[in-house]
Amino acid sequence: MSNKTALITGGSRGIGLGIATELAKASFNLVINGIRNEEDVKPVLQGLKAFGVKVVYAQGNISDKLQRQSIYEKVLSEFGKLNVLINNAGIAPRERADILKANEEIFDEVMETNLKGPYFLTQLFANHMVEQKIKNPGFDGCIINVSSVSAKVVSINRGEYCISKAGIAMATKLWAARLGEFGIPVYEIQPGIIKTDMTSAVTEKYDKLFAEGLAIQKRWGLPEDIGKVAVSMATGMMPYSTGQVVMVDGGMTLQRL
Repeated sequence: MSNKTALITGGSRGIGLGIATELAKASFNLVINGIRNEEDVKPVLQGLKAFGVKVVYAQGNISDKLQRQSIYEKVLSEFGKLNVLINNAGIAPRERADILKANEEIFDEVMETNLKGPYFLTQLFANHMVEQKIKNPGFDGCIINVSSVSAKVVSINRGEYCISKAGIAMATKLWAARLGEFGIPVYEIQPGIIKTDMTSAVTEKYDKLFAEGLAIQKRWGLPEDIGKVAVSMATGMMPYSTGQVVMVDGGMTLQRL
């Protein structure tokens, strides 16, 4: 496969790095976005380059309009075009609170990063992909949103997070409907409980819950589980499924009696 280019927001750790690694294995050139300094992520970038692909770091906070524009310009200056946008970056509320006592400032923080940022970053690159498609009907592009089972499963001590992910689920449908005429599919991945640095503090809790049958598959999800699904989408293996959601949760959200 000829090298296509993918941008992964929040791609230097956790689920984002799992996606980046699987895409590198599939010969995608990568733009890794994150808020850390490039020096701090150099070992990660070098690890991805070891797969023989070009890897560029685009530092920036997607919640900020000017920084989103900077990310966009960095992608185009380095590669000229983008084939795959993966909206993965997200934050948990810095304080969990019952929705009866939720903090408005924390609500805004979560929405800015988890919903507004991806929505308007998609707007930038969707317009770019449409332009590419008009110039070259053979252009191959897609958009992948990484949300969460929290788009459907209630957590009353982090309502802002659940609402932000439910918003991403609707954004997937909206962008799929808008870009359909151009042959640009939009997909969504909803991960379950994934073993990353973000979930390390609750390892004991979920080890117990998995053992008790929280999910059909009695193990943690891994970042590469998400990455493998993203690769199937990015390589065109789901050509007639725009707007659809793939659950990667080990069967956790299946209703059982």
